[in-house]
Formats: sequence, C-alpha cells, structure tokens
Amino acid sequence: MGDSLKGKVAIVTGAGSIQGAQDREPIGNGRAAAIVYGREGAKVMAVDIRLESAKETKQTIEKEGGICSAFRADVTRAQECQLMAEECLKTYSRIDILHNNVGVVPRKPGGILEVDEEDWDLVMNTNLKSMFNTCRAVLPQMLNQRSGSILNISSIGAIFYGYPRMLKMFTYFVSKAGVNALTRCLAAELADKGIRVNAIMPGAMDTPMIYAGVTGLYNADMEAMRRERNNMIPMKQMGEPWDVAYAALFLVSERAKYITGQILAVDGGLLLTTGA
Repeated sequence: MGDSLKGKVAIVTGAGSIQGAQDREPIGNGRAAAIVYGREGAKVMAVDIRLESAKETKQTIEKEGGICSAFRADVTRAQECQLMAEECLKTYSRIDILHNNVGVVPRKPGGILEVDEEDWDLVMNTNLKSMFNTCRAVLPQMLNQRSGSILNISSIGAIFYGYPRMLKMFTYFVSKAGVNALTRCLAAELADKGIRVNAIMPGAMDTPMIYAGVTGLYNADMEAMRRERNNMIPMKQMGEPWDVAYAALFLVSERAKYITGQILAVDGGLLLTTGA
C-alpha cells in the first residue's frame, strides 16, 4: 500500500468490469484505476450501472486493506449523477478526484452511412454526455474546496482514425474527440480555481471491452484480433488496464500539481506511426 492519495476521496465511474475473454482477468481500465487509487490511500466510490460489478471492485479494494463503497448510477442521467455526488459527500464529506471511465463501442460498426441515429445517440450519451453530467455534479463541491482533479478517459482514436479497420468505429472516435475538447475547455475554465482537468488516450489495450467487438470487426476470431493489434504497435504488444491506471494515478496525484489541460497517450508508441 502507498500513500500518494492518502486523505483523498475518489469517484471512479465505470469502476466495474465485464468479463471479456475467458483467459483474461475481468479487469478493465475503470476497475484497475479504482484498485490502484485504493492501494495509494484514497477512499474510493466505485460507480457502475451494474451494482454487482461495482461491489466486486469494492471487495477487491477492501481485501487489500483499502476503503471503498459501491454505488449504482446510470451516468447518462444527470439526476443520478447528482445523487452520486450527494452520496459521496454523505459518506466521505469531500470529493477530490473524479475519474470518468464510462464508455461503449457502437453496437454496429460502420461509417456515417452505416450507423443509425439510435447508435449515434447511445455512443454520444455514454461516452461524452456522461462526463458533462458527472463534472456538473461534482464541481460545486470542488469549487467550494478550491481543489480537485478530474481525469477523463479518452482514446487515441480521437486523433488517430486512418487505420483501415478503425474506420468502422466512426461514432466512437467522434465521441472521444469530444472528450478531448471537453477536457481542454474545462481545464481552461477551472485553472485559476484550484481544479485540474486532464485526460488519457489509451491505445490498443487488452481490456474486456475489445472482445465485445470481435464479432463485428474480426468475425469472432479472437486470436486474429490479438495478432493484428499487437503487430500494429511499435512495442509489439497491447497495453494492460494497469498501464492506464498508473498513468491516471500520476495525473490525479500531487506529483502532477502543475499539470492541467493535458491529454496523455498511453499507447506503446502507436501514435509514432502516424506522425501525430
């Protein structure tokens, strides 16, 4: 156990995890971040639309000697985000960190003429509007404290979308470009108020979410997907949820107290292949 977040209270949305591949632990970026924050001394509110999954994260943190509560919320709904913030204050009396991790991929891969309005709304509401909602819910408390750190999970797809198969992720990448813009706009607005806002753009990570897209993009061939993703990365391997979690730990900690408005790629060098 560390102490870089000792005395801090962190809300982590999307802190549960789906199963993913059977030969991988059911740990996505949100669960990994919540666990790492707990290991570093933060009191964690693990938020997920699937309460049982949030409780699994809570159990892991508590087994390691940390402090965590589980809360169910659909973060696409502003009222539920407000209840989330109120419950955090009731339980822990403050909010120091908001880690926005909730995200979905399109149900049907495709470009602008292949996706439909329903899928567009699902992805935009989940990936972008949810962060708008959670930020509005926690910011009054952070402003009152004159301190806080917001960390948004974006994607390298926000700026890297020329890879042929990636063109099928149109709505996802547009939503993540919006996350980057939201991050910079908030950082500029809040910089003189003691609140920092940054984002992480994960690259081709080996998380449970990617296996949900195997059928649509890889004809259910899981090993073909792994080979292709590994080979496209200069380091020749996908990253792990822990890689994102430890980058997040730095950005929300006091070690990054002079960093705001930054968008960090955690991608094994993938953006090097684009010149971006």
